[in-house]
Amino acid sequence: MYNWDTINLHIRKAFESLFKVDRNERLKLLLLSVSFFFIIGGYTIIKELKDSVFLNIVGDDYVPAAKIISMIVLIPAILFYSFLVDKIRRYHLLYVYSILYGILGLIFTYYLGDPVIGIANTESNPSRIFGWLFYFFVEGFSPFIVSVFWAFSNSITSPEAAKKNYGFMVSGSKLGGMITSFFAWKLFSCEKAYSKIIFTPISKHQILLASASILLLFIPMLIHLLMKKVPGRFLHGYEAVYRAEKEKIVELKEDKEKKQLSSSGLMGYILSKLPPGLLMIIQQPYVLGIYGIIFFYELINVVLSYQRILLAKKASQNISELNCLLFEQVFMIHFFGFVISILGTNTLLRKFGERKCLLLVPTITGIFLFIFSFYKALNIATVFIVLRTLNYAFGYPLRESLYIPTIKDIKFKSKSWIDTFGSKFARGLGSVYNIGAKMTFNTFGISMFIGLQSLFFSITIGFWIFTAYMLGKRYDKAIKKNEVIGLN
Repeated sequence: MYNWDTINLHIRKAFESLFKVDRNERLKLLLLSVSFFFIIGGYTIIKELKDSVFLNIVGDDYVPAAKIISMIVLIPAILFYSFLVDKIRRYHLLYVYSILYGILGLIFTYYLGDPVIGIANTESNPSRIFGWLFYFFVEGFSPFIVSVFWAFSNSITSPEAAKKNYGFMVSGSKLGGMITSFFAWKLFSCEKAYSKIIFTPISKHQILLASASILLLFIPMLIHLLMKKVPGRFLHGYEAVYRAEKEKIVELKEDKEKKQLSSSGLMGYILSKLPPGLLMIIQQPYVLGIYGIIFFYELINVVLSYQRILLAKKASQNISELNCLLFEQVFMIHFFGFVISILGTNTLLRKFGERKCLLLVPTITGIFLFIFSFYKALNIATVFIVLRTLNYAFGYPLRESLYIPTIKDIKFKSKSWIDTFGSKFARGLGSVYNIGAKMTFNTFGISMFIGLQSLFFSITIGFWIFTAYMLGKRYDKAIKKNEVIGLN
């Protein structure tokens, strides 16, 4: 068991280790951590407002449909993003999308208060376009802000540095999420006592969304400072990938493959016309494996999240009470995530390595789902908090480090497809399951529903563990042999 002396020792060692590295590496880590602080601080607010605003404007029956439709709506945005990857520098991508989302967020902030299209109109209706647009706006935040940040970080970080530093970087993000979710939680919880004197429920939403949008506008300044103050030799990342891209080996290989595909029949011609990022997912088992572990997590996450939102709505009398419950849960996620990232993420990565750690995530997830499904010792909110905490504090930095030995097209283009279309496909499929599970519950009762859900969780966890094992094995091989994944 941990006691306070042990915890203090771990924290002290974590911070002392920062002063044992080169000052330029330390500066890079600090600026990345502060940038991630602002990104997740903003994302925490926007993500939770998405559900409450959509439920209030459009209706809870349309949440599964929104997840499916968003997968299709975002495809043109991915294609445009892939175009930008080839045209501008990697850190400029962060400039473009953080500024774009900051400005769009401020525009949505203004219209949230509109008496007709905003949340002042409490009549839920699927024909209210503003609710759908806001939902799609938030759904694009992860692939075009969070994902781009990780892609940039992975491109300037070595595998050894990732093991040492990613836990600290995640700690910064959890701290940002804790502060903003605590602020939102307390802002909504003072509804009954102070809302008539200080803020209305509408103005509270606007304050939070405006704050999140402003946080994003700090990102270009921080990344610009990083690029100016940190020497170029500390921004190479995985050296084998850097040399291959500098020598144009990657571009030559892509051109050759396109010509071979286009001359190998109808299927080859079709494949040759696919965007490079999507093509890499199909051609590279390693990239497909990364998609797999995200897919299986999202399947489980969307099922638990939907049930948790419905229960929270039943326990709430209005949109402010709903937000108060949701932000309280998110604060707990970030708080425990902060503790895990400080005490455990770096330690586990250094001690066990990526392969064993990849297996830990689905194994622990399976244990908690088993207890929840068969013993009912945990409620849905507790399970959701535990699994989301495990993913954000440990699973997320772990799978992001898997991109380090890959080429640029995988880091940026394939990653955008995985984080947008891939994860949305998983959420869409999970939403289809939610619809079927709801029909099963209404038609056959609780016993059949529990049986269906237990089978669904068991199959998903089984495939997740197998994928994690094979992926970890391939990663270890690449690092040991100094391979660049995507060149062969």
